[in-house]
Amino acid sequence: MTMLKKPLATLLVLAFAASAAIAAPAHAAPAGTLAASAETAPAFDLARDVNLALKTFDVPGIAIAIVKDGNVVATQGFGVRKLGEPAPVTAKTLFEIASNSKAFTAAALAQLVDEGKLGWDDPVTRHLPNFQMADPYVTHAMTVRDLLVHRSGLGLGAGDLLWWPTTTFSTDEIIDRLRHVKLATSFRNNYAYDNLLYIVAGKIIAQKSGKSWEEATRERLLAPVGMHGSTTDVADMLKSADYSAPHSKINGKAAAVKPMPVQNAVGAVGIQTNAEDVAKWMQVLLDEGKLADGKQLFSVKQAREMWTQQTPMKISEPKPPLAATKPNFAAYGLGFQLRDYRGRKLAMHGGALQGFYSRIVLVPEEKLGVAIFTNAENGPAMTALQWRILDHYMGAAPTDWIKRYAEMEAEMHKAELARQGKLTSARAAASKPSLPLASYNGDYNDAWYGTVNIKQEGGKQVMTFSRTPDLTGTMEHFQHDTFIVRWKERNFNADAYVTFSLNPDGSIERMKMAPVSTETDFSYDFADLSFTPAKKP
Repeated sequence: MTMLKKPLATLLVLAFAASAAIAAPAHAAPAGTLAASAETAPAFDLARDVNLALKTFDVPGIAIAIVKDGNVVATQGFGVRKLGEPAPVTAKTLFEIASNSKAFTAAALAQLVDEGKLGWDDPVTRHLPNFQMADPYVTHAMTVRDLLVHRSGLGLGAGDLLWWPTTTFSTDEIIDRLRHVKLATSFRNNYAYDNLLYIVAGKIIAQKSGKSWEEATRERLLAPVGMHGSTTDVADMLKSADYSAPHSKINGKAAAVKPMPVQNAVGAVGIQTNAEDVAKWMQVLLDEGKLADGKQLFSVKQAREMWTQQTPMKISEPKPPLAATKPNFAAYGLGFQLRDYRGRKLAMHGGALQGFYSRIVLVPEEKLGVAIFTNAENGPAMTALQWRILDHYMGAAPTDWIKRYAEMEAEMHKAELARQGKLTSARAAASKPSLPLASYNGDYNDAWYGTVNIKQEGGKQVMTFSRTPDLTGTMEHFQHDTFIVRWKERNFNADAYVTFSLNPDGSIERMKMAPVSTETDFSYDFADLSFTPAKKP
């Protein structure tokens, strides 16, 4: 999913979202509500700081890996793998790292470039002749490089409902349906994070290597690096002796939820790894592709290309407590977000899937790498620890980032609840739907997703996304011809408005959706869907 948002998922969260890591959170509190408070931060203590973050942010477990100057400083687990069970997180505990998988996809392509099997600026259609975007010009101009740098013209998280939550679409079906996903901006005009084009990139890796993305990644990357505990399939992770359960908020409290396999999106989110293995990966990245035995996993030239600015990213003004985190530059490279912090360049990424958030931060000039894996959907916990660890190893005075991010998270959530309360209070509560409820039942088709069905079940209207088994929920009237669908999987935290537009004759012309909460992961891209009633046979 997402890079970070909740995304901080997909996004988000993503998600954690990428922008959340470089500036103010995506959903900032009203101006003037936060100010940098005077504080005396204690000296850095990894165990104390991580355990405080676990408690403060309601996170069951965290794994940390730190490498510095060619040495592994820490690979350690904290907390538990699953709430209600005693098994601890260890350095070998597997986590889904979601969009931190994108660096592996970029590295696999870099290997293919080294081997002369493709070029970064090859047209995608040279390798996938049936590839097609919504605009013919973009189809023919799109290069392999463009697949990785979030400047295609697609909107934020566009098309993510093709794979998230778990769908029955195949990878090939997802790629085929790209042609129906409308572009939000002109080609190469601006940054907007997407996942679908990394799915396409994964398909190119399979096509050029003659193996699936999973096989190619295991053989060409994981095995040479020595990441022998890592997997490329959630099913394999669940067979291991030491893996974490995902956790999401349900009614405001963290709770264990079922894993969400997304094998149709592996090029974007396919890796599961642990602290010990990711430490080896960070060492290779910091050594510009050099393995422990001195061989190159990919060339120095490609290593530098991956950390070269490709797409500029907007820099927002952070709230006063986070002023020190504001970068002077921000851009996306190939599988990495690039920015600066305290005068040093960072190459980093976030990841978010149901129940897991992750962050990997590399400081090349300091030969420093930090990985933070969590089994909960909480971006502030990771970000606070990120700055805390970087400050320590970069020689900065300690700041109580945990306190600052906790206060900001509480302020933002309070503001969001107030916003929703105002909407509910202002609704026309006495209004009624224009049509009898049964008239809203039936199949509705969207150009890229496909079919959604509404029907009566047990006296209630139930909406079901035909290719997403878990995306089923009951509809309740909100006002006029707008309803709210509340998903049975309450951990989604993605309830949505459903609004019907009528034709002059009173028949339904269109159905649109939008998330109820601004905290909903951007990968629930309901707002991009436009449904029309299916024609009656």
